[in-house]
Amino acid sequence: MSLLNIVSSPRGAKSVSISVANAFLDAYGKATPSIEIDTLNVWDENLPDFDSQAIGAKYKGVSEEPMDSAELSIWIRIQSLVKRFQQADRIVVGVPMWNFGYPYKLKQLIDLVSQRNMLFTFDGERYGPMLKIPRALVIYVRGQSHDRGAGISSPGFKHQADYIDFWLKFIGVDEVKSLMVEHTWDAKGPETIEQGKARAIAMAADF
Repeated sequence: MSLLNIVSSPRGAKSVSISVANAFLDAYGKATPSIEIDTLNVWDENLPDFDSQAIGAKYKGVSEEPMDSAELSIWIRIQSLVKRFQQADRIVVGVPMWNFGYPYKLKQLIDLVSQRNMLFTFDGERYGPMLKIPRALVIYVRGQSHDRGAGISSPGFKHQADYIDFWLKFIGVDEVKSLMVEHTWDAKGPETIEQGKARAIAMAADF
C-alpha cells in the first residue's frame, strides 16, 4: 500500500504541520508495516511554473494536438506528478495557514496535477473523479483560530479547509479526515502542538 505525504511547509524541523504529520506517519507505519510512504515536498520538487507554456500544454493535451518541445517537457513533468497521485492508496497533507489560505506552492501543485482525464473527467456537463482513494488526512495548522478569543469573524478560517477538502473529494478521495491544530503562535502553542500530535497518533489506528 502506498501513502502520498504532501509537505507544504518550507520550515523543515521548525514546522508544526510537518511534526504533527510525522507523528501520524510514525504511528501509521507501526500499525501498517507494509506501507510505502512517498513524500512530495512542494518546496523541493522544483515544480514547473503554471505559465503560458504549461497552459498551452494543458489545452493541447486535452485536444490531443501536437506540442512543441517546451510544452512537451512540462507535460511530461506534469504526468510524473500526477502518477504519484494515481499510485496512492492514502493521502496525508500538512497545511499551515498563510493569510487565511494555504502556501502558494501547494496551490501550484494543485494547478499542475488537476488535469482533465488525469485526475478528473468532464463530459461537457458533469465532472467526475478519476482516483479511487478511500481516505485522506489533512492537518491544518493555524497561529490563531476563528473563535471569539482570537477576535476573528471573517470566513477566512473556514475557506482554507473548505477548499482543500473539496479538491480532494473532486479528484476522488472518498473520505477526508481533518485535524486542526490552532493557537500555535501564542502561549497555548506548546500544549496545542502536543495535543495535535496525540490526536494524530490516535487517528492513525483507523486510517
